[in-house]
Amino acid sequence: MKPLHGTVHHVVAADRGQTLAAFLRGRIDAASWSQVQKLVRGRRVLIHGNVCTDAGRRLQTGEVVKVLEDAAPRPPAAGDVRIVHLDQAVVVVDKPPGVTSTRHHEERGWPARRRQLQPTLEELVPEAIARELAGRGQRGGSQRRRRPQPVRAVHRIDRETSGLLVFARTVPAGRILAEQFRLHTTQRRYLALVVGRLAAGTIRTHLVRDRGDGRRGSSEDGSGKLAVTHVDPVEHFGDAYTLVECRLETGRTHQIRIHLAELGHPICGERVYAAAGRRTRRDESRAPRVMLHAAELGFVHPESGDQLAFESPLPADMQRVMSELRKRFAGDR
Repeated sequence: MKPLHGTVHHVVAADRGQTLAAFLRGRIDAASWSQVQKLVRGRRVLIHGNVCTDAGRRLQTGEVVKVLEDAAPRPPAAGDVRIVHLDQAVVVVDKPPGVTSTRHHEERGWPARRRQLQPTLEELVPEAIARELAGRGQRGGSQRRRRPQPVRAVHRIDRETSGLLVFARTVPAGRILAEQFRLHTTQRRYLALVVGRLAAGTIRTHLVRDRGDGRRGSSEDGSGKLAVTHVDPVEHFGDAYTLVECRLETGRTHQIRIHLAELGHPICGERVYAAAGRRTRRDESRAPRVMLHAAELGFVHPESGDQLAFESPLPADMQRVMSELRKRFAGDR
């Protein structure tokens, strides 16, 4: 059995309604049903970034199926979520990689047992808040019998992306924060490790849901939503890689990943959009995930009106990859 390791498969209209097992059999040479089921049960298949262990799951048009070389690690738990700021209206957390921000619409009807196999950050944060309050010795945090109050998502970052997110703890706070993100008045700075030597500049395109191959991308006719990303190099690793700072003027789905890939400098570890750019150098960084980190987040507090700003240091996995690159290109900067 030779599965297409590390590859991505897009579910098109002709595949709609197929089971995951049937879909994979059509893309893996000479694979038996039992081999495909073993692959799925072994946590080696993702759908929309979530581990799927149900070989009989029916696929929908537009979904993305990814086959992994190795079993996906255990999903993050509430103890893996670091709370950066907490008050009665908002909570700011440092998201670990490997967890989606919120649950996809088609997954919201899943039973609790199935959701627990791959929890979302939105589902983990209430328990993380309870742990934080218990650590502070505050009432409510130590009362384990009480069900943690849900939080409200006002923005999202990708499953493989790490870094800062804010959740609202009340309905009014959620409305005010959502309006700030809609009007692009928040401050967001990302750090990305990309292939090639990238100079400073501004990327301005219009993004559409389907650029013609089933993937999101920039349109050639000006249709779609305006997306603007400001890019500045932070550190060069010879001409092979660059650590760049990306500031969002707008916040579209996968905006940074698409813009950098289409520029010919995909983020290390990128699989979905890596082929979008022209004359792209091969990624030999061995990055374990998409090397993108939400390093800074700023917004106006929905109750006090104060301007808040938070920063998050680079996570350990990005630091390890960069450390190896520094050794490889020590004399070539």
